[in-house]
Amino acid sequence: MTSSNTFITLHWFRQDLRLSDNPAFLDACQSGSVIPVFILDDKTPGDWTMGAASRWWLHRSLTQLNESLGGKLVIRKGRSESVLSELIRQSGAKKVTWNRSYEPFAITRDTEIKKSLKADGLEIETFNGRLLWEPWTVQKPDGTPYKVFTKFFRNGCLNAEAPRFPLKAPREITFAQHDLEMPAVESLELQPKQNWTLTQEPSWQPGEKGAWHQLDLFLENGLANYKKGRDFPSLLSTSRLSPHLHFGEISPNQVWHRIMTLAGSEGLDKNMDHFLMELGWREFSYSLLYYNPELPRKNIQPKFDGFPWRSDPIALKAWQKGQTGIPIVDAGMRELWKTGYMHNRIRMVVASFLTKNLLIHWHEGEDWFWDTLVDADLANNSASWQWVAGCGADAAPYFRIFNPVTQGHRFDPDGEYVRHWVPELSKLDTKYLFSPWEADEATLQAAGVTLGKTYPKPMADLKASRGAALAAYEEIKATA
Repeated sequence: MTSSNTFITLHWFRQDLRLSDNPAFLDACQSGSVIPVFILDDKTPGDWTMGAASRWWLHRSLTQLNESLGGKLVIRKGRSESVLSELIRQSGAKKVTWNRSYEPFAITRDTEIKKSLKADGLEIETFNGRLLWEPWTVQKPDGTPYKVFTKFFRNGCLNAEAPRFPLKAPREITFAQHDLEMPAVESLELQPKQNWTLTQEPSWQPGEKGAWHQLDLFLENGLANYKKGRDFPSLLSTSRLSPHLHFGEISPNQVWHRIMTLAGSEGLDKNMDHFLMELGWREFSYSLLYYNPELPRKNIQPKFDGFPWRSDPIALKAWQKGQTGIPIVDAGMRELWKTGYMHNRIRMVVASFLTKNLLIHWHEGEDWFWDTLVDADLANNSASWQWVAGCGADAAPYFRIFNPVTQGHRFDPDGEYVRHWVPELSKLDTKYLFSPWEADEATLQAAGVTLGKTYPKPMADLKASRGAALAAYEEIKATA
């Protein structure tokens, strides 16, 4: 890494916090001398400014990125267009590079910035560094977007041009000499200001090195049992790569091609295929957001605009804090609160309980996940909540309501997950662990459980609330 005053390019780091397989950064390095920049823009996203858990992660990821850049990362806070203009003026840069973003607010911002900077005579180069297939490259034969995941992935993605091979990190980085102020990552004040932080980090290692370490762990411990094991929250069968992918510490291309090198390995093909489909779901979510920019707030199925959601702040608070009296729901919500993460199977269970047993609007769950998930991603979060609520594309039929008791017995058969996160029930026999209200008083006393005192009574009758949800759905069907 050297310094020079040759042709200067600003590389704008966004959700591509890595040096390898970073096409925009590589282009900047090949153009001459480079100034790496990160801008914390809390204004442009509006309602979708990063939540507390994401900011926690970003602080650590930026620290790692700055170390890998030898402390050369220029850090700023403010509106992106204003900050870039000032940096260009101060540094004399002639070119700006970035990897494309697909959130509606980002597309609008980037389009305006590109137009303005080009008008000022700057060279602008943008690249795909976040997706395997950009949304406009995967369409039906008639040129319209897919609305069903299986067809999107099987007919669209797998028949489109194959994901590009990953690029190596720049062999040499020539940093531009400049007099720009170089504040520390701490100047962004990303640490949560509220009385909450991740108290039980599940071995998170934010940053590019941590992302590769997590991928290696998954390939070693999880992939061989992925198709079946991914549904069991107590097993190490999921990749836990979602926050690394969201912040771009590893690219989907790197993951895809690393997995593909294992093709033909005995016993892996079905598991590999299932994992690659999950990467496909990520692509599908981005396609949905691109073609439905109001996805984070507007039902894809308009008939749900008249759905009779309930406003119940007390019930919502109990759900958020894992105090619903439904053990597997409480386990998931407590895991989220303490770690910034929740197993995907459990995410579906807790979301179904909120929207279909409590009849609370999916926006409330979406907002809570946005603030508390380290992998909070606008496309994935919005599409997933709509899917569970039944109002999205390729949605599970509304009447497919996850029974949390059945889900617990099926996917946490020994109760390991629930006992870990709901320790007040740890001594209860597995027969009653997922429905303690069904246990007799002697059984509860032997386990040290007093419903309504040591553990909440269930806040919803699962059978009755399911019936109410189905009745509400029938109402909107009749008026649609």
